[in-house]
Formats: sequence, C-alpha cells, structure tokens
Amino acid sequence: MTHAKSNSSKPQAAEPEWVRVESMDLDGQGVGHKADGRVVFIEGALPFEEVLHQVQRTKNNWEQGVVTAVRRESSQRVVPGCPHFGLHVGACGGCKVQHLEASAQVAVKQRVLEDNLWHLGKVRPENLLRALHGPSWHYRYRARLSVRYVAKKETVLIGFHERKSRYLADIRICPVLPEKVSRMLLPLRDLIGSMAARDTCPQLELACGDEPGTTRLGTIALVLRHLEPLATSDIAKLKAFAEQHGVQWWLQSKGPDTVRLLEEGGMPLAYELPEFGVVMPFKPTDFTQVNPHINRALVGKALRLLDVEKHERVIDWFCGLGNFTLPLASRAREVLGIEGSDQLVRRARSNFEANRAAVPGRLGLAPAEFVERNLFEITPSTLMADGAADKWLVDPPREGAFALVKALADLHQDLVPRGDWEFPKRIVYVSCNPSTLARDAGLLVHQAGYRCTHAGVINMFPHTAHVESIAVFERA
Repeated sequence: MTHAKSNSSKPQAAEPEWVRVESMDLDGQGVGHKADGRVVFIEGALPFEEVLHQVQRTKNNWEQGVVTAVRRESSQRVVPGCPHFGLHVGACGGCKVQHLEASAQVAVKQRVLEDNLWHLGKVRPENLLRALHGPSWHYRYRARLSVRYVAKKETVLIGFHERKSRYLADIRICPVLPEKVSRMLLPLRDLIGSMAARDTCPQLELACGDEPGTTRLGTIALVLRHLEPLATSDIAKLKAFAEQHGVQWWLQSKGPDTVRLLEEGGMPLAYELPEFGVVMPFKPTDFTQVNPHINRALVGKALRLLDVEKHERVIDWFCGLGNFTLPLASRAREVLGIEGSDQLVRRARSNFEANRAAVPGRLGLAPAEFVERNLFEITPSTLMADGAADKWLVDPPREGAFALVKALADLHQDLVPRGDWEFPKRIVYVSCNPSTLARDAGLLVHQAGYRCTHAGVINMFPHTAHVESIAVFERA
C-alpha cells in the first residue's frame, strides 16, 4: 500500500520585523513601535532609522534589544570617536551616543526636555533657549575609574565597566578625559600592577583644576582608594610616578573624609570663573561640575537670565561650594546660600571669604551668608524664616526641589499665613534631571503662580544621554 505524502511542514520562522525608530530615550536607546503596538527600545538605533534588532528582554507591552541591521540610516550617524565604543561584549559602557553627530545629540536632548516638561508637568516654556555646548572631546575633568587586578591575565585594568556588565572594559585610552590623562592610563596600569597593594586598590578618582590665572588645564589630582595601609615601597612608587607625570596623589583609606594629600606642597586645586573674578578652591572628592568649560558658560548664562540688580537680595538654594553664590555676590546687594550639609556650608563660607580677601578692591562682593537646612523637608514656615528675596537660584541634585516648590505653592494658595513675606519675582532653576524639573515646573506653574518663560539644555556631558537643563520662572 502506498501512502500519499503529507502536506504538513515545520512551522515557518517569523519574518524579522523592520522597526522605524521614532525618538531616543534617556538611556540613549532608539524608541519605536512594532506592528502589534508594543514599544521597543533598541540600543544602537537612531531616530528615523529603520532597523532590525535582537530581542534581549520582553514584557507584555514592550521589549528591549540591540540593533543588528540598518535599512534606512540616519544622516546624523557618524563613526564613533573612541575605539572602545560598541555594542559587543567587552565594549566600554560609557558615552552611549557617540554614533550620533554631536549637534544632533543636543537636538535630541532638547526634545527630551520639552517632552518631559509637557508630559510630566503640562508645561510649555514660552521661549526655547539656544543650547549651551562646548568641546565634544577631552572635556571631562572629573571621573571615578574602577581598578581591578586580573590574576589570570596578570594585568591591571583601569576605567569604566563594560556595557551591561560588572566586568571592567580593557580601556587603553579615553577621548573624553583630558589628553594628558588619557595618555596616562597605560602607565597607571603598569604602576598599580607593580605595587604590593594591587589587589586592594579598587578605585581611582580624577579631579583637574585650572592653571592659576587661566582656564587651561592645571593641577591633575589622582585619589587612590586603598583598603589596606600602603607599604613604604608603594608610597615611593607613587611619588616617583607623580614626579615623572606631573600629577598630585591623594590617598583615601575609607570615606571621602579620610582623603589626604600624599605630599605637601604643589599647586592647590581650584577652578576659575573669570567673568566674575572668582576662584573656587576644592578638594578632589568635592562635588564640582565634570565639564569646567560648560560650567563657566552655565554660570554666566544663569546670572544673565536671573538679571540681578544691585539693590536685590538673592537666595541660592543648594549652593554647594558657592559655584553660583560667589558670582551672585558680585551682582546683588545681599546673597544667602543654603545647603543641606554643615561641611559644605563651611566650605562655601571659606571660599567666599578667601575671594573677598584675595585682592582688596578688585572684588566688590556683597555680603553673603551661608546656612544649613534640610532641603528635602522644607515647610512654608521654614521658607519664610529665611526671609524674602527678590530672586532665587535653584540648583538641586537629581531628586529635584519638590519640598521647596511645594512650600511655595502652599503659600500661594494661602494654606499658611505669610504676613509681609514676598514671593521671589524670578526663579532660575538649573537641573540635572529633566523629569524632576518637569514635576517641579508643574507645581510652580499650576499651583504656585509662576510662568515658565524660558527653558533649554546644557550639554554638560557630550556623547552621553545625560540631560542638563535650565528654566526660568516669572511671577505671574
């Protein structure tokens, strides 16, 4: 008996689906939609491209993957400037958007800011500010580098982690660091590899200052985190390296408070704000802006937007070391700097006094007071206790300034008697997180009686998806 052949066959694999990328998210991933409506996040894909991707994670209404092919390439796609960039295993996990042309990166960030303001805060700024941007390479004057001795390879790795991995990338140069520091990475690997403490030094922190009287690269400080006391021979090797390469070693045995200079003398760390005649001393573990070129432009832009007059009192919320407070003192009648740490308050006060005494008659700095407050538990009563000010400068961390603007909103809605206390006429808000800026902007505009007159981005971190921004609020 013969049997007819079956017409059945193995199931056909689904045809790969080309996805049109619509935008880019805060992690530098292309964002699009599949035919079934699911959102897809694709590493390595750029807006307006058509791409295939390999799925790495999937949920009911979204999936995430890595680009595998590009059918319609963006005109803004460029060859990355760093040899360690890529989507492959072992690639450095930093600077995720090097494949996007530098000015297009800024445009994407502007769109992210506008989208956050509208979708999260229901706020549309009346005017968009021209983006602040500067050098795209060799801009990073601060960095925290991991250090690891790999016994199997008998080598030390120094740098950033691999993409989506706990392992360190094998970095030999880093084009976003100052050129002198980038060229120093391999000698640093050799140095630490030769030390007895090579297994107990997990971190190296970089902080660069300005050459005195200029804005050129000056002091290069390297902070070595060591878990065990260093041997005399290791100390000698560090000193020899410092002399050969012109760097300053600091040692850190535990927390940031334990940092100490290896050898006294040498040039102190400081950066300059020449537009205001201000010099800002700092320690290598202090928080200062990563990009000093953009910081100088940012301080000038913020003060022009605030438009402080000589008869006005100004409050600088989240004042830090005085990055904005000291320049404000060159413009205002009186400045109050408020910070959440007593240590920072003392440092800001010291920086102010040092600048006031530096060259008598050169700096016309107005009186400045610095106080400590818990900036995440502000109430209307504590807000009024610091007195009224004509204008505010607000520069919070990523968490934003919710308690501050909520207290302002409560006062506007007459939930608390305010007596003769007056609202600031203008607020300039500098943000490192567009989502918390949008949340706070929503409160200021819809509940506190302000208009958002201007907003724009500051490209503090080229080749990354990080969005720094600035917004101006006027009393309606």
